[in-house]
Amino acid sequence: MTDAKPLIAGNWKMNGLRAEAVALAEATAAAAASDACEVAVFPPFTALDAVAGALAGSPVALGGQDCHEAEAGAHTSCISAAMLADLGCRYVILGHSERRHGRRETSETVRDKARAAFRAGLTPIVCVGETRAQRIRGLGDEAVVDQVFGSVPHAEGPIMLAYEPVWAIGTGKTATVEEIAGMHDILGGVLEALERDCEGSPILYGGSVTPDNAAEILAVEGVGGLLVGGASLDAQAFGEIIRAAG
Repeated sequence: MTDAKPLIAGNWKMNGLRAEAVALAEATAAAAASDACEVAVFPPFTALDAVAGALAGSPVALGGQDCHEAEAGAHTSCISAAMLADLGCRYVILGHSERRHGRRETSETVRDKARAAFRAGLTPIVCVGETRAQRIRGLGDEAVVDQVFGSVPHAEGPIMLAYEPVWAIGTGKTATVEEIAGMHDILGGVLEALERDCEGSPILYGGSVTPDNAAEILAVEGVGGLLVGGASLDAQAFGEIIRAAG
């Protein structure tokens, strides 16, 4: 797709107290010494400040796991894109399936959050993916395309997509190389339809990524990096995934 360095992103989800997060961040920074790829971590909100300090001077970027669509206001328990930027974040994950399905978040909401991220100078990583039921019924491609058209603002700033088949997240199941290549090709076409420069809008793959399959997935045409869940909580495993990008 492009000669740009792949992004290896670690989504820590709701895991880790501050001391654990700092230790994991320091280990990740040590593993990211190579310049073969970009590396970013996405700690829980409570650990962002501590992790930012641990990553100071390292090549590892910081990101938030979500943001609110408003810049400020009466939104108890929420965090704005500007707050993330103030903590040193460069990226924000939006529309993860655990929010789309677990919190009933709509594509329209994801699009509004992406616009908020642009205003704050963040790069949104917009997650899309089909459920097992949609795939079995032959509606997987249509579901993902609809999510992209509904979630991605029209040419308002740099953006990334992350294709995460819902049935593969945390299940140990991974899409086949052929399935990944096919979906990433479709997504590249959607980005072109949205008048976005595909080389400036990498498409990551996520869904039970491990040290054993990382290199094979990264070799697939159209894959611009990985969004790693559980394996990013294991410093050794995540380090092996980072090295696979080299």
